Amino acid sequence: MQQFDQQTLNDLEFSTIQEWLVENGIGPTARERLQVLTPSSHFPTIEKELNKVNELVQIRLNGESFPALDFEELKAELRLLPIKNAVLTLEGYMRIVRASELVNALLYFFDKRAADFPLLYNQLEAAYFTTEIIDAIEKVFDKTGNVKDDASKLLAEIRQKIKVIRNQINKNFDKEIRKLTKENVLGDTREAFVNDRRVLTIVSTYKRKVPGTVVGSSKTGSLTFIEPQVNIQLNNELEMLLDDERKEIFRILQALTKEIALFTPLIEAYQRIMTEIDFINAKARLALEINGVLPGIVSDTTIELIDAFHPILWKNNKELGKKTYSQYIQMDKFSRMLVISGPNAGGKSITLKTIGLLQLMLQAGLLVPVNPNSKMCFFQQILTDIGDNQSIENELSTYSYRLKRMNHFLSVANKRTLLLLDEFGTGSDPDLGGALAEVFFEELYNRRSFGVITTHYATIKLKADQLKNAINGCMLFNTETLEPLYKFSIGQPGSSFTFEVAQINGIPLSLIEDAKTRLDEHKVKMDKLLSELQREKTYLERLNSEHVEAQASAQMAKNDYLEKKTRYDEKLKTQQATIERDNKYLNAGKKMLSFIDRFTVKSRKKDVNKPLIDEVIKYISVEKSKIEEVKRTVLLKSKIATPKTTPKRVQKPLNDPHQRAKIVIGSTVKLIETKQTGTVENCVGDAITVVFGFIRMKVEREKLSWLK
Repeated sequence: MQQFDQQTLNDLEFSTIQEWLVENGIGPTARERLQVLTPSSHFPTIEKELNKVNELVQIRLNGESFPALDFEELKAELRLLPIKNAVLTLEGYMRIVRASELVNALLYFFDKRAADFPLLYNQLEAAYFTTEIIDAIEKVFDKTGNVKDDASKLLAEIRQKIKVIRNQINKNFDKEIRKLTKENVLGDTREAFVNDRRVLTIVSTYKRKVPGTVVGSSKTGSLTFIEPQVNIQLNNELEMLLDDERKEIFRILQALTKEIALFTPLIEAYQRIMTEIDFINAKARLALEINGVLPGIVSDTTIELIDAFHPILWKNNKELGKKTYSQYIQMDKFSRMLVISGPNAGGKSITLKTIGLLQLMLQAGLLVPVNPNSKMCFFQQILTDIGDNQSIENELSTYSYRLKRMNHFLSVANKRTLLLLDEFGTGSDPDLGGALAEVFFEELYNRRSFGVITTHYATIKLKADQLKNAINGCMLFNTETLEPLYKFSIGQPGSSFTFEVAQINGIPLSLIEDAKTRLDEHKVKMDKLLSELQREKTYLERLNSEHVEAQASAQMAKNDYLEKKTRYDEKLKTQQATIERDNKYLNAGKKMLSFIDRFTVKSRKKDVNKPLIDEVIKYISVEKSKIEEVKRTVLLKSKIATPKTTPKRVQKPLNDPHQRAKIVIGSTVKLIETKQTGTVENCVGDAITVVFGFIRMKVEREKLSWLK
C-alpha cells in the first residue's frame, strides 16, 4: 500500500480532522489508532471501512437502542491471566464484568439485525453470548465490590468469629468508658483509634490509675492513649483473624483468577471488539457532527460533489454564526482537468481544498459532508501545491519549492492521481512563469491525471478551453456590488476583476485608467469580455431562479385551489343532501300537524275521527309506497345495469319466441328476471322502452315475456 504524501496532509489540514476523531475516542487503543489515521490507497479496505461507519451512523439516525459504550480496556488483565497463581485486582474483575455485559448486549442487539448491519455483526464473530464469567465473579463479589461472606465456608467462619470478638471488644470498651467517666480521668474526646485499635484518652496526670498498655500521647503530652487491659488479648486475637481473612480472600481470588483464565480467548475477543467498535464509533460521531454521509462509490475516476462543504470551514463558521456556502463540482474522464479562475478572496482556494480534504477523508474511511446523491472514486495518490512553503533552512524560495514539487509530480503522476495546484505558475516573472506553467499543464494533462488548478493566468484558461478533456470554471462575483458570491460555476473562465476590486478599494480612477494603457490591448479586451460574460451569466441565472420559484409558487397555488375546490364540492353535496332531507321532514311534519289540529278529542259522536284516521292511514300508505318504490327502483337498476366490458349473457326464454314477437306499443309485458310487469311505451327493433310504475327503462326484447 502506497504511503500518502505528508505535505498533502499538511496542506489540506487533515490533522484537524484527526484531532476531532481523537476527542471522540473512548479508550487509549482507539485514540492511538485515530491519532495516526491516514488515507489509504487499498480500495477494498477503504470501502469496507466506509460501510462499517455508515452502518453505525444509520443505527444512530434510526434511533435504535444501541448499547452504551461504557467500558475500560482489559490490557492489564490479559497480561496477568496467563501467569500461574496470578491474582487480578478488584478493579480488574469489575472491568471484565462490564466488558462481558457490553459484548453480550452487542450480541443481543445484532441477533435479529445481522442482515441489516452485516459488517458490524462480523466484528462479533469471535465472541459468544455467555453469563459464566459474570456469574463466577458475582458469586465472589457483592454489588459494592466486597468479597461476599459466603465466598467460601472458611471465610464465613472467620468473619463470624471476627464479628463476635469485635462485639466483645466494643462491649468491654464501653464498660471501661462508663467506669472512668465517673472517676473523671478521661479527656474531652474520651476515646481515639491508634493502629485501628480503640483506645482510651486519659488525662496524663491519671494514666497510672488506668490498667492497660500505653500506645501513645498527644502532641502536648497532656493526654495519654491507653488500650484497656481487658481488650489486649481480644485485639491480638482480632489481628490474627484479620490476617486469616486476608489469606483466605487471596486464596479465593487466586482460584477465581484461575477460573476466569479459562476464558482468556473470549476476553481477548472482548478487547478486540470493544476497541474496534470504539474506533468505528469515533468516526460515526464525527459524521453526525458534520452531517457526513456515504456518497455513491464508483469504480471509474469520477467526482460529483453535490452540496459539498469544507468541514473545518463549516464548523468554524457555525461557531461564529456565519453562513457557509455549499459547492457543486463535477469531474470525469471528459473533464478531468478543472481550471478555476476568478477574483482574489472569491473562494477559489476553498473550493480546491474542499475537493482535496473530502477526498482525503473518504480514503481514510470517513463519511463526508455532501448530498447522499454525490459520487466519488478512489485515487492512488493525492498531491498538492498550496501556499507559501519557502524554506530558510534549506535556502528554498517559494518558486524553487514549487519547481521541486512539480518535478516530483511529473515523476509520479498517472491516471489515478489527483493534483491540487493553488495559484498555479506564480512565484516568478508572469510571462516566463506563465509559459512554464502552460508546459507543465500540458504534460500533466497528457499523463491523464485528474487535477484542480486555480490560476489568474489567461494562457492556462485558454489552454483549458482548447484541450478536449479539460474545462474552465470560475467563482461567481457580484458585478454590481463587486463582492464575491462564494459560488462555483463550471463551464467558463472567470475574470480576476483586478481593476474593479481596485476601484472599490479606493484606488483613484486615473491610476486605474493609466494601468490599463500599459497592458496589451487584447488582454484588456479579454478580461472585459470575461467580466461581461460573467455579468450576463449571473443575470440569466437570477432570471432562471426567479422563473423556477414562480413556477413552483404557481403550482402550489393550483394544488391549493384544487384541494379547496374538492373540499367545498363535498361540503356542498353534503349540505344539499341535508336540505333535501330536512325539507322532507318539514313537509311530513306540517302534514301531521294538520292531522293533529283536525283531531277531535271530546265528542259525543261515535267514530267522529274515523274519516281523519282513514285519511292519515291513506297518507302514510302512499308515503310508504313511494319509499318502497324508490327502493325497488334502486334494486332494479343495480340488477339490470351491465358493465360495458361484461359480455352479454343470453337469457333462456321462458316463453315461445313467437310470443315475444307480439310485443308492440301498448303491450303488457313481464321482466323475466324480476317478474315485474309494465307497459310498452316504444319499440325500436329489439330495444323496448317499458314503463314500470314510476320508472321508464330500455330493455332488450329477449329479457321480456309477452302477457297481453
